[in-house]
Amino acid sequence: MLPTLPLYRANALRAMEAHASAALGGDAMRLMQRAGQAAWRELLAHWPRALRLAVSCGPGNNGGDGYVLALHALQSGRDVQVVHPPGHAPRSALARRAHADFVAAGGRVSVFDGGLPTTDLLVDALFGIGLDRAPDAGCAGLIDAVNTSGQPVLALDVPSGLDADTGHVPGAVVIAHRTLEFIARHVGNRTGAAADCVGTLALASLDVAPDDITASSPDAGWLQPDALAALRPRSRIAHKGRHGHVLCIGGDHGFGGAILLCAEATLRAGAGLASVVTRTAHVGPLLARRPECMALAADDAEALPPLPARVDVLAVGPGLGRGRWGRALFGQALAAGRPLVVDADALNLLAEDEGTLPGSDCVLTPHPGEAARLLAGGGEGDVAGIERDRLGAAQALASRFDCTVVLKGAGSVIASPGRLPVLIGAGNPGMAVGGMGDVLTGVIASLRAQGHAPPEAAALGALLHAAAADLAAGDGERGLLPADLLPALRRLANPACDGREVA
Repeated sequence: MLPTLPLYRANALRAMEAHASAALGGDAMRLMQRAGQAAWRELLAHWPRALRLAVSCGPGNNGGDGYVLALHALQSGRDVQVVHPPGHAPRSALARRAHADFVAAGGRVSVFDGGLPTTDLLVDALFGIGLDRAPDAGCAGLIDAVNTSGQPVLALDVPSGLDADTGHVPGAVVIAHRTLEFIARHVGNRTGAAADCVGTLALASLDVAPDDITASSPDAGWLQPDALAALRPRSRIAHKGRHGHVLCIGGDHGFGGAILLCAEATLRAGAGLASVVTRTAHVGPLLARRPECMALAADDAEALPPLPARVDVLAVGPGLGRGRWGRALFGQALAAGRPLVVDADALNLLAEDEGTLPGSDCVLTPHPGEAARLLAGGGEGDVAGIERDRLGAAQALASRFDCTVVLKGAGSVIASPGRLPVLIGAGNPGMAVGGMGDVLTGVIASLRAQGHAPPEAAALGALLHAAAADLAAGDGERGLLPADLLPALRRLANPACDGREVA
């Protein structure tokens, strides 16, 4: 199993809060005080010169955390003002108590009237982990004022307006510079639209006992670049046959670059051998760029040459197309009975029920549009529905096709039947360019050929791909090309040997 950090949905987090409060004698206010104090320490650590503060507080316990922070700021001599949306005065018992303590100490509380006070820093404590709908008009107005203030924003637990379970944003949402999570890490802060909202993530455990946290099962795992250490150094007596043979299938007319990128990524990620089945017109350019590949020309959809018998994994889809040629090759790949990595138009053909996967030793790598078509059985499907719950969509696909699924996008999700889903903690917006998925397909196929089981090959491959993109983006995200990842892939696929003998 790969080392991941546990991620939780709101129900699990509430259970942790209940256990922690019980351990504190049943006084939940003590836990709120810890949260407010942790937020105050976070503020001092990152904005020590912020002397004028505005804290936007909602009616529930997240607002209560904000009142506790505001009290600390007031007692330290800061100029602090709390603002709450119209109709959202403190409502929960704990929020009312924290509000009363702040006012009793001389704190100022006002109802948002369209403007915010002049500040050095804004604190977002409107809504916590419980919000699963769009904020109302009054709250949306305050959120818009926070976002257009030009000042840095510290969000408590989640940026208000973000669904902590899914990363979905149903309406207005705070754009934070930093988000401080309480007790444990949240699934929704790490996938989908959250990437635009959370800024830098930090965690305050509030000194909750580890047993109170582990009493709840995680809903996902967070895989970070240090997990690439699982790519152990090679044996000193390695030979090409021990590191797998990948056959890359695709590259219809006009799309030869896709299969070339896939094949080169396969080799750069460590496969011992790479073969390519593509159009005759693409064989020359392929071998000119990558003479290490073995090429098989195929043009006649009615009389395709047999696929090489001695291959370990088939990577099918990059540049495949949905014409007669692509359909014939896809059918041939399915009939080969080999482990598959399925991408691009091969996914669309699968959605159209053009064949049945040969077993669970397959990895599907859809983007949200392809995922929607797969779940809809070939129609366009509900892409917005996929993005509303990326984790749930990946799990649904894994269950339907009984295989591993990589749902691409910000915070890529890897799901396999019966296993904890994994979110990838790497990647950047520069990856939003054609061809990135072709590289990913090659990387995953390469790791599968090198002996990693499908779930590990998918998770490590997605991580290696995203981390390589982060390394390559050192020269800037805009203009990043898939080919720019190839040198970084080689570098990151070779973690430094720790000096121990390798078996």
